[in-house]
Amino acid sequence: MKTSIYAALAASLFALPAMAQDAGDPAKGESEFRKCKACHMIQAPDGTDVVKGGKTGPNLYGVVGRKAGTAEGFKFSDALIKLGEAGEIWTPEDLEHYITDPNKYVEEKVGDASLKTKMTFKLARNQADVIAFLAQNSPDAGAAAAPADAEAAPAEAPAEGESAETPAAN
Repeated sequence: MKTSIYAALAASLFALPAMAQDAGDPAKGESEFRKCKACHMIQAPDGTDVVKGGKTGPNLYGVVGRKAGTAEGFKFSDALIKLGEAGEIWTPEDLEHYITDPNKYVEEKVGDASLKTKMTFKLARNQADVIAFLAQNSPDAGAAAAPADAEAAPAEAPAEGESAETPAAN
């Protein structure tokens, strides 16, 4: 009896960090982003630096929800341009896979092993935390998490006696 209780307790404790990590911790991600700032900065459109960093890679402000290969003022590799042309919009899940192995990710998405990204760094762990931090600095992140066919879904017709207009949100 004691053994099974201890085993269940141990299994629960080991499962907690894994469940917590899946959601990502933006505070931990901000700390982990130190590895990224050698090449990337996070700078808001008004010029406010969220994280001062390098310019070897694109500005990552607003990356979640952005079309791949389209950050203004950055010359992307053919791999990222092709990824964007294929319709890639950076979701948290896609970014997590991308930062783990950029070239493998592009190859799987585009189907061309000859395409290589400029990003040589592979983040081996804490990807969800970094993505949670990037999502905090991506105003369009909610749109990226929405289902892809949400825009294409027809609006429901108003019920009998209701107006087709909706009140403006405050």
